[in-house]
Amino acid sequence: MTDTQTKRPPAPHAAERARTIAARGGHAALLPQAGSRTSPLFHHVHPCGTTVLLLPDEHPLVGQLWQTPRAEVTAMLEIADQAPVPLREPVRGLLWLTGWVAALDGREARDEILAVADVRPDHRLLDAGHGVSVLRLTPASMVIADAEGTSSIRPEQFASAMPDPFCRNEDHWLRHLEAAHRDVVGQLARHLPEELQNGHVRPLGLDRFGLRLRVEAECDDHDVRIAFSKPVSTPTELAAELRRLMGCPFLSQR
Repeated sequence: MTDTQTKRPPAPHAAERARTIAARGGHAALLPQAGSRTSPLFHHVHPCGTTVLLLPDEHPLVGQLWQTPRAEVTAMLEIADQAPVPLREPVRGLLWLTGWVAALDGREARDEILAVADVRPDHRLLDAGHGVSVLRLTPASMVIADAEGTSSIRPEQFASAMPDPFCRNEDHWLRHLEAAHRDVVGQLARHLPEELQNGHVRPLGLDRFGLRLRVEAECDDHDVRIAFSKPVSTPTELAAELRRLMGCPFLSQR
């Protein structure tokens, strides 16, 4: 992908984008310092950055951790932020959390599972202790890479940021826009640079600062951010900004 604008419009800062990727809970891969890449059965990133992972009891990493009481291993967790619509290049961003992984047992494991269930109920949590082990990743550093650039984030910066207010609804809204309102996408495409307007324009992302479009051209893909006139935080404010971008202030809110 290539960036088509030299002067970037306003966007969420790196820690906020990282919190958003973590909150969306995309596909994750665990990479121990000594060991092979593996996909956890479940992962959840707490607001402080500490991450709960579930792995099968028979996984080599679990066996390694239980060989020595209170053992820890260095590992990196990679979380991919996937676009909500099918694209040639579906990954919008990557978040890497590097730190120490430890296995939890007994009450400590139960308390951790209950804490996760309070904020993110998931049937996979019921498998903990039944052929599935509970691990905890304590991060020392974080890195985010997306269309806005690559940035290093300290855990305290991550903890003090908030996810984007629309991150829970973004997938549904953009899939609906793609499937049912191609005319709206066409009107939004008027804000693209002239040389990109003949490409295949797709809705890519939405946050409080603006809308992102992916232009799939014959030989390359281009991501373009279309800024709102001001940051928004509610569906009503968002609808008003979308109507403004479409040049139709009396369009009914949807």
